[in-house]
Order: sequence, then C-alpha cells, then structure tokens
Amino acid sequence: MYADISIKAHCASPSEAESTLLQHKADYVGLDMQTDTFYETELGKLKHRQGNIENVQMHYKREISGGMQKTEVLLYLKNPSPATVAQICDGKQILAQVKKLRKIFFIDNVKFHIDHLEGSGHFIEIEAIDLEGSLGINVLRQQCSYYKELLQLADEDLINDSYVDL
Repeated sequence: MYADISIKAHCASPSEAESTLLQHKADYVGLDMQTDTFYETELGKLKHRQGNIENVQMHYKREISGGMQKTEVLLYLKNPSPATVAQICDGKQILAQVKKLRKIFFIDNVKFHIDHLEGSGHFIEIEAIDLEGSLGINVLRQQCSYYKELLQLADEDLINDSYVDL
C-alpha cells in the first residue's frame, strides 16, 4: 500500500540545498511552474495541480507527528483530462490558488522540492515515498530524518501547514 512521509521547511539558501542534493547524486527532473487550485471538500484537501512537468488531480489528508507529515492519498490521477477535472470539481467552490516555481529532484524513492512562492519566500520539501508498501513507515521516517540533517534544516524552520494555509 502506498505511503508517504514528508518534511517541509523554510529554506534560507536554495542554491546551497540544490548543491548538497547534486553532490549526493540527486537526479534533477526540472523546473516546474505550478498552479495548485484547491476546492472545497469535507475531508482533507482536494487539489488540481497544473504544471509543465506535474499535472495531477489529488484528494488527500495529512496527519502531523514529530515535524513529519503522513499523507493518506484518497485519489490520485496523473494528467487528468478536462472532463475528469470537471466531473470531480464542478459545483465545488474554489478556496484558493497557489502559484509556485518548483525544482524537482530524486534520490532513489525520495523526492525533493525546492520551491519559491511569490511573496512567501523559499521552501524545501523532503518526500519519502513507498509506492508498493515494501519499505514501511519507519524507513520513510528515517529517510526524512537523514535528509533533514544532511540539508541542515533546523527544527524552528519546519512548517506543518500546506502552502495554501500559509
């Protein structure tokens, strides 16, 4: 079963974070210009992401524990058609939109985002992903902790809020 543990933090030096990732052989996927549209929902968050790399329709909820976020994905559609987005979102109120520039990196199963939100600054996100359920939550937590230390993210820089909540 899919599992996802993540850490998000303010990032004082995005170039230093990027350099550290590349020194540790991270694969750079590219720069994505993303617009996330959030819709009303009774549980969690319903989001349509439009970017030049990532395009998804997603319904999820997050639990926060020890500075880490565990994500339970209820719906995940890659490259949804306009008809699918309309079927899911029509009639729902748009709550907010978040626009960001996102540099995407991978080291094995761990995805890194170095984000810039206009007016809010730079952020980094570490997302340890277990697509098949073969690694387990404890391994994902250990991976997040390891990369948090490697990237020298201080506890006071961690944020638990979604960008839409900032």
